[in-house]
Amino acid sequence: MKDSSDHRSALLAGYLGWTLDAFDFFLVSICLTAIGREFHKSDAEVAASLLLTLAFRPLGAFLFGLLADRYGRRLPLMLDLVFYSVVEVLTGLAPNYTTFLILRALFGIGMGGEWGVGASLAMEKVPARLRGVLSGFLQQGYATGNLLATICFFFLFPRFGWRPLFFIGGLPALLALFVRFRVKESEVWEKTRHESWGNLGRALVSHWKLFLYLAFFMMTMNLASHGTQDLYPTFLERQWHFDVGRRAVLNGVSMIGAIIGGTLIGLFSDWWGRRRAMIAALLGAVLVVPLWAFAPSLPLLFAGAFLIQFLVQGAWGVIPAHLAELSPDSVRGFLPGFGYQVGVLLSSPVVYLEPAIARHIGYSVTMAGTAAVVFVMAAVGAWLGKERRAVQFGQG
Repeated sequence: MKDSSDHRSALLAGYLGWTLDAFDFFLVSICLTAIGREFHKSDAEVAASLLLTLAFRPLGAFLFGLLADRYGRRLPLMLDLVFYSVVEVLTGLAPNYTTFLILRALFGIGMGGEWGVGASLAMEKVPARLRGVLSGFLQQGYATGNLLATICFFFLFPRFGWRPLFFIGGLPALLALFVRFRVKESEVWEKTRHESWGNLGRALVSHWKLFLYLAFFMMTMNLASHGTQDLYPTFLERQWHFDVGRRAVLNGVSMIGAIIGGTLIGLFSDWWGRRRAMIAALLGAVLVVPLWAFAPSLPLLFAGAFLIQFLVQGAWGVIPAHLAELSPDSVRGFLPGFGYQVGVLLSSPVVYLEPAIARHIGYSVTMAGTAAVVFVMAAVGAWLGKERRAVQFGQG
């Protein structure tokens, strides 16, 4: 019988790792204009650092994913947590824009490595009948990190500026200790481990068609997520002229919507199916776009922000379970994470193109048009794939 405390510890480790990853990533998004003022750069130039982080995430998924399938899930996860903790702290000390960009690229390697290893470890341990709802909980570490970044921005930024916020990013090093002493190795990996790099390489190559699908699908999903989140604080400042406090509050409300939506739609996917749940959420988000981007009043702006992230991150809540179920046991450490992060790379130009286009036609029109198109693309991507809901791992 499985140890329930063990699967809870693995789930918590994956959740907190993704939370702290997202916390650091969204600090740049939330502090974008302040960073630009200090380094004398435009919104689009600072947004390029977000693109750089996204572009380097596949490298982290590749390196740590290979290690996870060859040597187990725990050790690569611990190494990754320590690595990106150090990079986060150094970001707060960056003396110039060039150094800042280098550190954001290195952070991308750490961010790319964490999700695939942490998600595979957690999804291999949790009960199959609860995989959807617990997938939603795990994935909403991303929204929780955004919310924590918003809270720190609200309370600390007016007094201390943007740099000290990154010092908080040293916390994942402590999480590595939690993994070391509380999380056991994946039993699924122990049953299906590869005895040589050659065997692992042949197994990966044999699933190239699945990899291409995952990369395409995750490109559409990342367009939906990054196209609506990363520049949203800048949209509130430029379009609505919100000060620090109001930007933080509204962004926080949207992330509460994301956390609730991710968990509930993940639960819904356990009953109705992974693809149906994601498609329903994404098409529902299309209907909310006018309210989200063109709200005529402040209450409706809050409602639009809550609903759009409830639905977008609701669809994302299904992803850890869905990708883990689609991936064979012997390559689960590598394939979901690398497919995910290649999708990130393919979608990454959106964080640079949006502010560049918005300079000419405004943030509302730019973000609304982007959102409507990418939501439909993601729904089509989900429809094109297969489904293996609640499949038993490690059974051959």
